[in-house]
Amino acid sequence: MAPLQFTDEGFNMLLQQAQEFYPAIGQVACPYFRAPIHFNALGLEHLRRKSWNRGRSRSDQFMRLKHLKMAPAILRLSNTVQGIHHGQERIRQHRHGRWEEIFSPATFYEFVAVIETRRFKVIVKQSAGKELIFWSLIPYWRQTETGTRVLHEGNPAED
Repeated sequence: MAPLQFTDEGFNMLLQQAQEFYPAIGQVACPYFRAPIHFNALGLEHLRRKSWNRGRSRSDQFMRLKHLKMAPAILRLSNTVQGIHHGQERIRQHRHGRWEEIFSPATFYEFVAVIETRRFKVIVKQSAGKELIFWSLIPYWRQTETGTRVLHEGNPAED
């Protein structure tokens, strides 16, 4: 597979297109949940950053943003979930004049699809008692000889 090549101008143009497209999605009906998946600002922010103070590489952002249009289509067609991860998420809150981190239960649902010979994973997040939100899109990942995935770390909360 050829290395990913793009220019700063190409990246900025793709980012602008994604920022215009993403809010227009709004929500998507998912057959698996029989409920809507909301595409809010948190999902787009997560495509650009792993956490509030840790950004993604430009090539990682480029691949995710380039294929962002696949996420709604995958969720509209998903009748089965390929993985469920229960855990705690760190949430930053501004309380008493300072930022604090609290832990809250969250569930991450993984949907895998092959579209036109490309493999995609879409992650949907549900925080305790809150609505389902689009969390991430992971385009084609390859595996090493030991079977580990290369594009992401295997933690749906951060990937």
